[in-house]
Amino acid sequence: MFRLRVVDKLPEDPSAAATLGTLVHAVLEQLFDLPAHERTEAAAHALLPELWSQMLTQDPGLAVLHSDDAAVQSWLHDGVERLRTYFALENPQRLEPHSREELVEFQLEDGPLLRGVIDRVDIAPDGSIRIVDYKTGKKPKPQFGTQATFQMRFYALLVERLRGRRPAMLQLLYLRDGGTLVLHPTDDDLARVEVEIRELWEEIRRVAEAGDFRPRRSALCGWCSFQDHCPEFGGTPPALDPAKVTLALGLSPTN
Repeated sequence: MFRLRVVDKLPEDPSAAATLGTLVHAVLEQLFDLPAHERTEAAAHALLPELWSQMLTQDPGLAVLHSDDAAVQSWLHDGVERLRTYFALENPQRLEPHSREELVEFQLEDGPLLRGVIDRVDIAPDGSIRIVDYKTGKKPKPQFGTQATFQMRFYALLVERLRGRRPAMLQLLYLRDGGTLVLHPTDDDLARVEVEIRELWEEIRRVAEAGDFRPRRSALCGWCSFQDHCPEFGGTPPALDPAKVTLALGLSPTN
């Protein structure tokens, strides 16, 4: 999937679940543009159809997600439920985020360029930093939550390197079931995530230089849009273009 998405850049069909996540994130971002006393649940609900209309204007292809108006309304109702859960978890009238949808980048020494977009950064009067991430799914069982905790520690590493101060708290809000996860990153946490990043990058470089991107079947295959091109499902990937590999990963050009 990494190869087909990052190197070959094959188009992917839109997903109703992923698009709903994008829409809910946009609502929660723009909600904080309102004066504090206007950040109500009703105001958030009113933003849903407005921002959905904007998304359709920008990408008319999203219309294929729904068969008719009834399907659209049912889908938007799912968004309403996610926002209702958000208001049960937080009171946005009492929050003044430092930033929202913040792009962070840091060049790791002798390693890759790290990049991420943080949903929300809160800074307390004493300078303490909290990173908040919204998830429109439900809280995963512990054995399936490693990706989310890696993501948050990844953000903590970037913020510490860029701001010179480690976030005191990392908070995940799961808007489908109201679950939360709070992490307080330690020296060991950030050292470990840096080791994982470097090991992962070296593995990527190794398979890229060898041109040997092997598929690996997992429980997540059902969510993948590349099955038609995946050997695990009888598909055939396009011929690998070494120039695309070099461009995508910033490797040294081969002679």
